[in-house]
Amino acid sequence: MTRKTFAVLGMMCAGCAANVEKRLKQADGVASVAVNLATRTALIEYDEQQTSPEQLKETLGKIGYDLVVEEERNVEAIERQTYTALRNKVGLSWLFALLVMALSMNWIHISSRDAQNQLMLILALLNIVYCGRQFYLNAWRQLMHRSANMDTLVALSTAISFLFSTFNTFWGQSYWGSQGIEWHTYFDASVMIITFVLTGRLLEERAKHGTASAIRALMGLQPKTAHLVDAGQVVDIPLAALQPGDTIEVRPGEKIPVDGTVVGDAVAYIDESMMTGESVAIAKRQGDKVLAGTLLKEVAGTEQKKAECQTFRFRAEEVGQKTVLANIIRMVQEAQGSKAPVQHTVDRIALIFVPAVCGIAIMTFLAWLLVGGHGYLPQAILSAVSVLVIACPCAMGLATPTALMVGIGKAAQKNILIKDATALEQLRRVNALVIDKTGTLTQPTIPTPPTTHTTPTEPTTPTEPTTPTSPTEVLKPHARQAMQALQHQGIEVYMCSGDKDERAKAIAAEAGIEHYRSQVQPQDKEDLVKELQAQGKTVTMVGDGINDSQALARADVSIAMSRGTDVAMDVAQVTLMGDDLRRIPQAISLSKKTVGMIHQNLFWAFIYNLVCIPLAAGVPYLFGLQWQITPMWASALMAFSSVSVVLNSLRLKMTA
Repeated sequence: MTRKTFAVLGMMCAGCAANVEKRLKQADGVASVAVNLATRTALIEYDEQQTSPEQLKETLGKIGYDLVVEEERNVEAIERQTYTALRNKVGLSWLFALLVMALSMNWIHISSRDAQNQLMLILALLNIVYCGRQFYLNAWRQLMHRSANMDTLVALSTAISFLFSTFNTFWGQSYWGSQGIEWHTYFDASVMIITFVLTGRLLEERAKHGTASAIRALMGLQPKTAHLVDAGQVVDIPLAALQPGDTIEVRPGEKIPVDGTVVGDAVAYIDESMMTGESVAIAKRQGDKVLAGTLLKEVAGTEQKKAECQTFRFRAEEVGQKTVLANIIRMVQEAQGSKAPVQHTVDRIALIFVPAVCGIAIMTFLAWLLVGGHGYLPQAILSAVSVLVIACPCAMGLATPTALMVGIGKAAQKNILIKDATALEQLRRVNALVIDKTGTLTQPTIPTPPTTHTTPTEPTTPTEPTTPTSPTEVLKPHARQAMQALQHQGIEVYMCSGDKDERAKAIAAEAGIEHYRSQVQPQDKEDLVKELQAQGKTVTMVGDGINDSQALARADVSIAMSRGTDVAMDVAQVTLMGDDLRRIPQAISLSKKTVGMIHQNLFWAFIYNLVCIPLAAGVPYLFGLQWQITPMWASALMAFSSVSVVLNSLRLKMTA
């Protein structure tokens, strides 16, 4: 099975995402699909023996979406072009809208009512053809495959208001006027619906750009070119042209382009804070590993080779998508594209939401006719149009993925790599934490070297060395602070150690941990996790991902410590880069804030529909209130609801 993330072009709402996921799941050879509306990606697990990306692309093409499978296609460039085209459409649509509004409000005075209506008809038609054409094309494709999305609602509502207004333009007086019924045209509603929907999409795009800032920052860590040493000459080549075994030169202030091993006598001081979160530059000597994206601060060397020490060289080993940085980027992208459990419920609702709204609109139309008869036909049509417009499911589809994108991206900036949305959601439930001692809670000390005594008047002779300090491990920096923060969050901490009881007790006391187990084996750690789970606790295990693998696999949430080169991506659901244990309570706090944000977004998205659909249908009239949401205001509220959800998610950047 192959697991890969593809960009999907053309998705605009929760209905789009649900349809794309449904179609892909129905394709032969596809095991699982997770479609993310915010990132416009699909994480697909498929059998290469039964299907191919090209076949999946063809499947989606039939319903109007584009799966980007070609490596040479620049998705960012395509999205920039799409954004520019959308911005131009919005500007043109507002021009048409202002002209139609000026005519309908008599700001531009035309003596003949027929001429005024005919001019508005032309402007509205131009707006549909040049600005709203895509709504109709997409709605038609959906209809041909017995599905529906937001484009369906926009196309229906604008078409109904336009066609009804066209009828009134030419036959309004003869049909309605002859019956003594006042009649109007509603070209302004048709134009404003398209204008507000397009404006909402433009604002969404700008807001969603901020939710992806963490990924763009990670991608920006890798330089675009490298200095290749070839036959004694140094030439600049694109990063994509590098091969394993190439010798690469790096100068102070530049970033390491790919993973490799240091060659030569120079000593490089490299800032690896992007991997470990620790700002102190690390000395790298011959044979040491260097990682893509890290920063060369300065170079030193022997007196004889000072001239060669302005730069340092290393041999490329992992290039392209095989570098640690590329793995981290892929991991964050997949995590942002994954689905929280609550999203599956939203997806099921999205599949039936548009057809349900169409049903409500029809019921609204019939109800007005039953109440008022033939004379209420205009009111019935406007009410049905308002329902179709205001119920577009954009906000519902964006509620979860935008919060996840910001939360997981924020975690990556804090050197916390979260594998998927399920892990992020589970972290907030943790109330018991099991932590390994050696290498996780503690680190080894450096032995004190033997000392010798000499006198200045006698030849130097070695004497018996003093007893060296035995390698007496110590707590990692901030370990006690981290344990206190966890306990402050209401989490019970249990330390596991292979040491004898006296030593384990001393370390636990120093770390401020009340519960500990001594002389444990790997099986004992797993048994402790099972014991706590049997008590009804949600347990996270923190270890190094090797001898703690049994317990990590058993825990509700597994957390592995990493030092950059040994990223335990396949071992744990959460990986902490570096040794700072304070990232554990930070991760739990971030989980609580992110899930809280998801619930807020979903609450407002559903409340919006529950409140606004009845108002658009005209329910206030039942209670004697002569007030109703018109199609124009319905489109404005719909656009505002989508943008507000994205902006609310962006608050995580400031609060997390």
